Amino acid sequence: MIECPECKSTHVNKNGHKKGKQNYICVSCGRQFIDCYEPGKGYSEDVKREGLKMYVNGMGFRGIERVKNVHHTTIKWVKLGELLPDCYEPEIIPEVGELDELETFVGSKKNLAMDGSSSL
Repeated sequence: MIECPECKSTHVNKNGHKKGKQNYICVSCGRQFIDCYEPGKGYSEDVKREGLKMYVNGMGFRGIERVKNVHHTTIKWVKLGELLPDCYEPEIIPEVGELDELETFVGSKKNLAMDGSSSL
């Protein structure tokens, strides 16, 4: 027997299909749901923990991507890195460091069409 995950009522009706799965609606509370949920996709806790340690110890997103085979835009768990108990506290400031994603512009842009002094 199918029961509502919200109010636990067994008075439910079929309510079409969504992404190939049967959709139900609870008559009592109006909640829509599917019968069986698939477990969440994502990276294991071990991969997340190791990625956090790498980030806290100074490795950039791209470096973590190369080592752990995790795309750099999906590394969202690094915001919690300061909560790790075994984070690295350097005693001295290193002379060499790693820098990721730096963009600069050197020089000045002049709009040649606007000032009329075009030397083409």
